[in-house]
Amino acid sequence: MEQVREGKAWRLSGFPMLVIEIALVIWLFTQRQSLPGHFLAIGVIVAVLLAAGFFVVQPNEARAVVFFGNYVGSTRRSGFHWTNPLTVRRRVSLRVRNFSSDKLKVNEASGNPVEIAAVIVWRVIDSAKALFDVEDYAAFVGVQSETAIRTLASRYPYDSTDGEVTLLGNQDELASELRQELETRLAVAGVEVLEARLTHLAYAPEIAQAMLRRQQAQAVVAARQKIVEGAVGMVRMALEQIAEAGIVEFDEERKATMVNNLMVVLTSDQATQPIVNTGTLYG
Repeated sequence: MEQVREGKAWRLSGFPMLVIEIALVIWLFTQRQSLPGHFLAIGVIVAVLLAAGFFVVQPNEARAVVFFGNYVGSTRRSGFHWTNPLTVRRRVSLRVRNFSSDKLKVNEASGNPVEIAAVIVWRVIDSAKALFDVEDYAAFVGVQSETAIRTLASRYPYDSTDGEVTLLGNQDELASELRQELETRLAVAGVEVLEARLTHLAYAPEIAQAMLRRQQAQAVVAARQKIVEGAVGMVRMALEQIAEAGIVEFDEERKATMVNNLMVVLTSDQATQPIVNTGTLYG
């Protein structure tokens, strides 16, 4: 496929040409009685052609100039211009635009359905590619953006406890990857991606409750693991300090009893009620 690159179109300032146009029209009007008919017709044709060459370029806009099917360049300079009147000038906006995707349902890397959406900030940087290399560059951006979002979501799991990259926990990295993916896809349309950011991420409604319970269970297990690790350390420290201070000597049975009591106190969900042994009834 032949690709077109933006070039600079030939143009003149429109104001000198406007003066010439006005002068020609006044001259034709004043000399209409004395001029032969064919000269008057030629003058009118010239005036019409001159008028057809005027065009205006707004700020942050480009006009692509096409001469009998051939692209001859673009004009980005804002203002009043004049160019070959036999050309067609097609407008292309260079302003920054936003594309907000719909909520897309995609199976993430673990096979669970998730809903995901993103916002893409983009602009045209090559008016020739935008007009002539794709059918509709704005629609092209929309389709390619949704495709890139789906591709990204299918590469990673929603969440994980193994330290791997996830959709939920690494959104900055995924935003950078999404932008790079879009720049590759949209380069053919002369589009630059300024920012890509996820705006919505959640489990699909049909599995949301089940996944929430699973996350809660994982959180409880992780919390219990931390509690047990801390309790074991505290029991070890207590036994070592008692032994170093020589406060009391424990045999293995009493040491096991003390460890059991301390572990119950430290790992219990509810406050424990201590029972104080003040001695036995019978000596």
